[in-house]
Amino acid sequence: MKPFFNYWGKADKEKNYHLLAYHCLDVAGIGWCLLDPQRSLNKHLAHELEIDPAILQQWFSFCLALHDIGKFSCAFQGLVTGLSDTLIKKQAQFPYSERHDSLGFLLWEEYLAERWIDHEQNSALNLKQRDLKPWFEGVTGHHGVPPKIGLYIDNFFTIEDKQNADDFLHEIHSLFLHSIDLSFLSDKKMVKKLKLISWQLAGIAVLSDWLGSDKINFPYQKQPMNLNDYWQNTALDQAKKTLNSPQFSSPKINPYKNIKQLFPFIETPTPLQKYAINVELSHEPQLFMLEDVTGAGKTEAALTLSHRLMSQGLSDGLYIGLPTMATANGMYQRLAEAYRALYQPDYLPSLVLAHSAARYHKKFTDTVPLNEQSSDSNYHQELSASTFCNAWIADSQKKSLLADVGVGTLDQVLLSILPTRHQSLRLLGLSRKILLVDEVHAYDSYMQKLLETLLEAHARQGGHVILLSATLPNNMRNGLAKAFMKGRGKALNDLLPAPYPLVTHLPTDGECEKHVTTRKEVAREVQVQIVSNEQQVLDIIQTAVNNKQCVCWIRNTVKDAINGRQQVLVLKGINSDKVTLFHSRFAMIDRQFIENKTLTLFGKKDKQQRAGQVLMATQVVEQSLDLDFDVLISDIAPIDLIIQRAGRLHRHNRDRQGGLLSEGELDQRDPPVLYLLTPCANEDANERWLKPLLPSVEYVYPDIGQLWLTTKLLTDKKVLKMPGHARELIEAVYGGGARETMPEAMQDQSFLNAMIDRQKQCMATQNTLILDKGYTKNSAKGGWSEDVDTPTRLTDASYTVALARIEKGELVPYANIKEEKMSVLWAMSCISLRINDWEKAQALISEQWQQKITALKEHHNCLRWLEILPLTTEIQAYYSSRLGWNNQGEKKNEFNQ
Repeated sequence: MKPFFNYWGKADKEKNYHLLAYHCLDVAGIGWCLLDPQRSLNKHLAHELEIDPAILQQWFSFCLALHDIGKFSCAFQGLVTGLSDTLIKKQAQFPYSERHDSLGFLLWEEYLAERWIDHEQNSALNLKQRDLKPWFEGVTGHHGVPPKIGLYIDNFFTIEDKQNADDFLHEIHSLFLHSIDLSFLSDKKMVKKLKLISWQLAGIAVLSDWLGSDKINFPYQKQPMNLNDYWQNTALDQAKKTLNSPQFSSPKINPYKNIKQLFPFIETPTPLQKYAINVELSHEPQLFMLEDVTGAGKTEAALTLSHRLMSQGLSDGLYIGLPTMATANGMYQRLAEAYRALYQPDYLPSLVLAHSAARYHKKFTDTVPLNEQSSDSNYHQELSASTFCNAWIADSQKKSLLADVGVGTLDQVLLSILPTRHQSLRLLGLSRKILLVDEVHAYDSYMQKLLETLLEAHARQGGHVILLSATLPNNMRNGLAKAFMKGRGKALNDLLPAPYPLVTHLPTDGECEKHVTTRKEVAREVQVQIVSNEQQVLDIIQTAVNNKQCVCWIRNTVKDAINGRQQVLVLKGINSDKVTLFHSRFAMIDRQFIENKTLTLFGKKDKQQRAGQVLMATQVVEQSLDLDFDVLISDIAPIDLIIQRAGRLHRHNRDRQGGLLSEGELDQRDPPVLYLLTPCANEDANERWLKPLLPSVEYVYPDIGQLWLTTKLLTDKKVLKMPGHARELIEAVYGGGARETMPEAMQDQSFLNAMIDRQKQCMATQNTLILDKGYTKNSAKGGWSEDVDTPTRLTDASYTVALARIEKGELVPYANIKEEKMSVLWAMSCISLRINDWEKAQALISEQWQQKITALKEHHNCLRWLEILPLTTEIQAYYSSRLGWNNQGEKKNEFNQ
């Protein structure tokens, strides 16, 4: 028996173990199948490296077989003792103080690489260690971050360890490379080409290790046998079975015929949808930016473009990124009705909801089968007619991008270009997908810069991008377009402001910008009326309710929304059942209920109960939710957000009773009016202009000058014409020279905010990976970390807190759902609180309850790292199911209502 069989690779609590040599081959087997030369993944990578796909399969499988060579260390072997007398024994002088992935790279760099290069079959290649370094950083970094450097080999490996690893290396060489031409490794341009795709190769290493470590698919084997026999008869066979399962089968795309395949309800396509149907597509990665008014059918146009790209073999799926969980939930429900038409009937594609609370979204979790291996034909017929998500993909946000179709927050894909664990797996999952980003204008300067890096990375890996917006400033359009073209290795001159609605298509042989008209049903004129005090707002709401109209007042802060609700409740004929409060500071279970209620009351469906309903909301309703109000009031906000909010006013044509009309019928309601709560835009205004009326607005929108410009423009126009005014208004607030048109007293403050935006962009640049360096420790300026350490967005620091009810003197989850797991109930009870709110609440927890919280955490592992807030009588004044968290406290307790 060869000495390298004296090392275990996997072990369990029952003292069963799997020999290291076999685990290495298991993982190589998965990689071998993933890189089948007929798969599009291999074809793309081999094309970028300019080598034969079959050679890439053999070479990288060899590399994967060495992914765990760090376990040829007595330091690692000492982690589990008592497995067998034949295995390497623990040695006290070799402590396991570094992970085995970094030890593997250390062993390769300091010992094995030189010996392998000097091997008689390789000596003629004139290889240098630097030529091989990127390959082995990728495979040894299979735990989601590149391996550490600068370690000392003799602290972890004995002489025997190193010799046994070398023997294993030569056996693996004979198994994989005995007849392969390795001259491509010494190509002077290879390292540069390799660094660009090393991110995907690292993702393959992560995925291969995850799948190759599954004890069910690869049963433990501790009896030594010939490595070739194990490779041919076990590792390869089990890998093929694993990858023949539905989640890894090659997608079967449904050939594109017409738009009705996805949207049978469309009788006459909108101009934007006609563009999507007819635009000429090239075979290289493409960027589309679709700018059109709310209701112009941008989502349907984008999905039609996606279907055409997929039908031509340019992509296998798509991911839709949105700004919030609420907008992602809404898009998920829309897409669930259409996505199956992208694929052939005999293929079962996964649709995943990807955000931090997805596993508590019942409509999504209901699509994840409990037993995906069931052989019941009726079971599979049932799945084939419904929304479906494979259980293996659904169990981790890190794997969510491997689904055929994904809907989620933009954060999930931004993590692929940040130095966070398993970013390479996310980037790999995105590699053969269309990236569709909705509400592109909704992100601050920090997230915009991250998005630019994401577009560059996706373009590099051959991906297509579709961006949607109703209001896209030209400087943002330029930044996104240039980032994508940089990813394709091409420069782009500045794009000039062009007539709106607009499609930007890059690269193209023709004009890259095309003006499209919008359909007459959504080309609208909205009267704008300035309202200068809250009493006027309340009078407008009273009149609307008396007329059985539904009303929405969009406020800029949670505090103002809560106060506004209290003011509305004193109006004549309005009770609490007619007023809904919707903001972000609710426990998860309450937020889901309110979100669903809002969509039911104010959505597109023909619902008569909308009459007399009032929605008090924050920015959570201004994007991607299909809501329709008879009367709309908004606190002042930047012009692009005002345009977005106006899109929720008379969104669908209705009769005077709120009933939906047929396509082509004109709205029977009075002409729409947007009421804007703001002071008059006086020329002598200063930076304190908004304080008397809206004292908290600057914490949300700090550039008061932009708010003044928005008020001034809309006051002068008295009407918002869409699409006619869109480009003019956006550029008047965000374009070059806009600051000079503000009152002089505001210009310094506006300039300061512009500097803060630049600082945010610099922070984003500092946080993002340096893609050109490839998958290596040095690609992260500030070091690699877990997801929580490198943010996808800049927000005020907050705590995630689980609310607890008091039942018979004990603490139980606030969420009260029968027959649900305790871990889910606690998660559904969570709320995000600002630090000062948490500190205020924490001070109210008595010593008695602190002791009970400690005992509760000891009893439930899921609570160990979570803050618990008991809803005692005092604390109930700060939280209710109708108000959410109210940091002022409430005289009237509504907790049980």
